[in-house]
Amino acid sequence: MKLTSTSFADGHPIPGELAFCIPDPAQHVCLGGNRNPQLAWSDAPAGTKSFAVICHDPDVPSKGDDVNQEGRTVPASLPRVDFFHWVLIDLPVTVNAINEAEFSGEVIPRGKPGPLAAHGSLQGINNYTDWFAGDNDMRGHYHGYDGPCPPWNDEVLHHYVFTVYALDLEKLPLSGKFGGPEVRAAMQGHILAEANITGTYSLNPALS
Repeated sequence: MKLTSTSFADGHPIPGELAFCIPDPAQHVCLGGNRNPQLAWSDAPAGTKSFAVICHDPDVPSKGDDVNQEGRTVPASLPRVDFFHWVLIDLPVTVNAINEAEFSGEVIPRGKPGPLAAHGSLQGINNYTDWFAGDNDMRGHYHGYDGPCPPWNDEVLHHYVFTVYALDLEKLPLSGKFGGPEVRAAMQGHILAEANITGTYSLNPALS
């Protein structure tokens, strides 16, 4: 199985048009285009009945004490955890590509609605739901794709892994509010093949 994108090259930086935040000299960051990338996949195995898409960042700080704090940095030595940026399931087997901005074309405060999405698919919540839980202006259920916005003082370059899974089920047994961990658990034993590409992103001027 093969996965490609015209929005960014595998192993290369993700453009600001696809990011939740972009650099801003005055305030460190401002809102980006937040467009989901174009993705296309091929060579799914026989028996495939649906596809799922997950984008996750494995480089997110496990503690937020130093995140975006003036005069401080998030050290590279800090243990890292997964942050899910996109969880999309139940794409019909007849779909083998996603257009840029088809599922997300801007930042939506309090999150995009869901879980119902294009092609009869379902979108889970991403981890901005947790990140903004204490923010009165931004809190909500963030369904679908929301792009990169790593800490502007992080010493680590972040990696965004887009994975497409070929599954032997037409529908995963999920509904309502679900996220990346629930999808990973539901897919166990049903993955026929998978393919991924990775983009990088940083808001730290020292890493640009």
